[in-house]
Amino acid sequence: MELKIQTLTQEQANTQAIALSKNQVKGQIRKPVRAIIFFAHGSRDPLWRLPIEAIAQRAQALDPAALVRCAYLELTPPALPLVAAELAALGVTQFTILPLFLGVGKHAREDLPTLLAAIRQNHPEADFKLLPSIGEDPRLVDLAARLAVFPAVSSSVGA
Repeated sequence: MELKIQTLTQEQANTQAIALSKNQVKGQIRKPVRAIIFFAHGSRDPLWRLPIEAIAQRAQALDPAALVRCAYLELTPPALPLVAAELAALGVTQFTILPLFLGVGKHAREDLPTLLAAIRQNHPEADFKLLPSIGEDPRLVDLAARLAVFPAVSSSVGA
């Protein structure tokens, strides 16, 4: 499976946002009301974001009515406040944020709630639902265990 990363200039992002805001349904303009944001740490390595974007693409396929975005804490754009502002400008009023952290360290316990408090102040008309970090979900814990016990393919990485 090949993933394509599209890096947009600010002008391209604005054009895309305007196009999305004019989403036509039976001749009437319909603004999106729901968004899902996958929030991750970030990295200097541009390939690091591929799995994050793959998750977002899958979520978009599962819920085509929602706007799905990725946001990052540091080192990788775009930042969470910028994504929230973009989506709010498109008419989104319901946000679901899923932190993609396996461990619940300082970023998930302190940094994200602080960021979210500021975002809520800037967008009081919107409802922001912060889900637990993925590492806290027993389904992911079970899946990770199954991946180790029942590997799909052999790998020679590190051998």
